[in-house]
Amino acid sequence: MPRLDLYHHAVKRALQKDHWTITHDPFLLQIGTKRLFADLGAECLISAEKGLKKIVVEVKSFLGKSDVKELQQAVGQYIMYQQIIQKTEPERLIYLAVSAEIFKSVFTVELGQLFLINHLLRLLVVNMEEEVIIEWIPA
Repeated sequence: MPRLDLYHHAVKRALQKDHWTITHDPFLLQIGTKRLFADLGAECLISAEKGLKKIVVEVKSFLGKSDVKELQQAVGQYIMYQQIIQKTEPERLIYLAVSAEIFKSVFTVELGQLFLINHLLRLLVVNMEEEVIIEWIPA
C-alpha cells in the first residue's frame, strides 16, 4: 500500500462534507500485471434521472523544494491514472486535489494555467484547515 499524502484525511473529510460517499481508500488501478493506487474513489447521487457521479481523487501536497518538479510529477501521475481509468472504468472522472494555497501559487501562474486552459487537468481545490471544498475545476 502506498504512503498517505499529508492532506489525505482532510480531502476525504471535505468530500464527505460535500455529500460524497467514499467507496475506495485507496482506489486500485490495475492494467495488465501492474497495480497502482490512487488516493480515493467516491460517488455521489446527482439525481434519480442522472444517477451516480463517480470520481477518483489523487491528493497532492506539493511539499518538495520545487513547485515545477512537484507539478511535473503530479501531471505525469494524473495522466497515467487517467489513461488507466478511461480504459477500465470510463464512467469515472479523475481529479487532482490540492490546497487553496497550492492552487494560488501553482495554478494561477502561466505554467499551471496551461493545464487548466487546455483542459488537461481537473482540480479539486480544498481548504485543508476547514476541510471544505472551495472549487471544482472545471465546474
